[in-house]
Formats: sequence, structure tokens, C-alpha cells
Amino acid sequence: MRRILHISKYYHPYIGGVETVCRQLAENTPDAQCAVVCFNSGKRDCEDEVNGIKVYRVGSWVNISRQALSPTYFTVLRKAIREFKPDIIHFHWANPFPAAVLLCLIPKDVKLIVHWHMDIIKQKYLYHLIKPVESALLKRADMILTTSPQYRSHSIPLQPYLGKIEILPNAIEESRWTLREGDEHNIMTLKQEYGQRPIVLFVGRHIQYKGLPCLIEAERYVKSDCVFIIAGDGPLTAGLKASCNSPRIIFTGRLSEDQLRWYQYAASVFAFPSVSKNEAFGLALADAMYCQTPAVTFTIEGSGVNWVNLDGVTGIEAPNGDARAFATAIDRLLQDKGLAASYGIAAKKRILDNFTLPRMLETYSELLSGLK
Repeated sequence: MRRILHISKYYHPYIGGVETVCRQLAENTPDAQCAVVCFNSGKRDCEDEVNGIKVYRVGSWVNISRQALSPTYFTVLRKAIREFKPDIIHFHWANPFPAAVLLCLIPKDVKLIVHWHMDIIKQKYLYHLIKPVESALLKRADMILTTSPQYRSHSIPLQPYLGKIEILPNAIEESRWTLREGDEHNIMTLKQEYGQRPIVLFVGRHIQYKGLPCLIEAERYVKSDCVFIIAGDGPLTAGLKASCNSPRIIFTGRLSEDQLRWYQYAASVFAFPSVSKNEAFGLALADAMYCQTPAVTFTIEGSGVNWVNLDGVTGIEAPNGDARAFATAIDRLLQDKGLAASYGIAAKKRILDNFTLPRMLETYSELLSGLK
């Protein structure tokens, strides 16, 4: 049985796209024993077990440009490698400080998989310090995984290493979105709460690349009678609320798992206004599509968003940052119920055919078997 050590920025119960993928692989990889090294939310180093997975958590002392730093990372990672004795280290990028430490510690006979979740885009001034670590990590990698063909083709740092790259799409967990007893009543109640007006739904963290200012601007141009539900929170929440004076826009805060499922099925349109390649895939988008909710997205060159949601097949794309075009797309789906329904059916089929957990795990298992 192979032993795989995952290195992620954080891990469950922390909620994030990368952390979700790491958990899915760690808990479900067949014929493998897995462990995880990650940062803790506080300054204390600790070890625990999550669903049978040993987790080494490194205390984070300071955070610079969203990168946690710790004086004990070297010690904890060295201990994890010595104790767990991995055959494979699966490193979840972008996470440059742990990458630098790993390059000092990884044994020569241990295979390295670099899971390229995203490019480093925002930290332009720090990137000249990070780039040597990034290049050394990619050079050392035995395999590089990207979540879409688009990211493989458009990520500049990856171009010298195309021969090492394989595609491992992200995956939804169907059990989260399967309708349960009582759901239909709760979905109906939710619709009644908003006066049976169509719901345009956003779900996600309120951070810059999610494009919420564009969505709030687009609401001004939407002619249909509807309500905009903005779920989630984040550092931009207060400013977004202050900039918004429309009674059609409602901020719900973070929703429970049950509430999120009800909203996804109650929605008529899923608004996904992310504007940069920081949005590498769009798990929330895939979740909505599984619930047969047609989506409106922006065109983002190099992002997997436009590979998940196909323009004119499962939803509609608008030119990046064009709030009026985004509004026109929302209106079209709200006014043409037949079109919206056909996109919704195609959306669920696309997810079932390509982006479910069993398919992801099957692909991962095949890739591992080829890693000699």
C-alpha cells in the first residue's frame, strides 16, 4: 500500500476549494494510506486525526500576502516525513513557504506530485522572491496536475514542463446536493419568502477576484422582476453592503449545508461573476450546475470556469467585466424559461459526465499507477 503525504495550506474543518480537494483525495484514494501537513489557525503546533487521516498542523505566527509563516514548519515537516515515511508527497500549490521547506527535506527516492491549483497573480511585488522556489519545485516534480486543460495551456510558469502535466478536474460530492425528505417543502417556503420572484444566486467568499462589484452593478441593468441573493461573507462584505442601495439585493451571510442546498434548487440563475484566473475552476459553479441551475459567467482566459460552464450549452458567458452584458444574460435566462430549463438539464449532465468524485478518484488512481 502506497503512503501519500499531502501538503496543503490548511485542512478540514477549514473550508476552501484547495482544502476540499485535499480532503477528498486524502480520504478516498484507494490502496493508499494518507496523512496531511498543513498550517494551524493558531500559533500552536498540534497533531490530530480527521476521518482516519493523521494531520500535522503547524502553528502560524504571521501572515504576509495570504501566506502563513512559521518558525517550526521545518521541524514539523521533517517529523512528518520521518514518521510517516511517504512514498509520494502530494504538494498543493500555491503555497510557496512550505514549498521552500519541502525542497530542503524531500528524500531523493520520494516521488513528488505538484497539484497546481492556481498561479500566483496578486502578489506581483513578492513574486520575484517566490519564482525561484516555484521553478525549483516544478523542476523536482515527477508529475504536475492542473484542474483544467485551459490552465495547463495558459499558465506561464508551467510551459517549460508540459511533458509532466496531467489533468485532474475538481469534483463535486453528490451526497451534499441530493434532495432529502422535507427539502421540497423548504424550497417552496424559501421561494414564498421572496414573493415567488425568481432568485439570482451568488455563493462564495467576498474577495476581490469573485467580481461582486460587477454583479452589484449588473443588478441595475436587469429588467426582470427578481431578487439577488448574495450568500457568504469575507473582507469585502462591509464595503459591498455600503455601496449597495437596491432593495432587490439581499446579503444572507454564510448559509448552513441544508440552507445552501435549498437555495441552489430554489434559484433560477446562478451568478458567477469571477473576473480573474485566481478562479481556476469554480466548485460552487459546478455545485449549482448539478442542481440544474443555469449559470452566467464571465469569459476568463486561462481559467477552467469556461470549461466547466459551456457558453450556449449549460449557461451563458459574458465578456469579462461587462456588467451590462452580464445583466442581459441574466434577463435572457429569466425571460426564456424553456432555454433556462434546457441549459439546466445540460448542466447537470456535464457535471455527472465529468466532475463527480468517483470520476476524479478513478482518474487519480490511474495517474498514480503510472507514477513509477
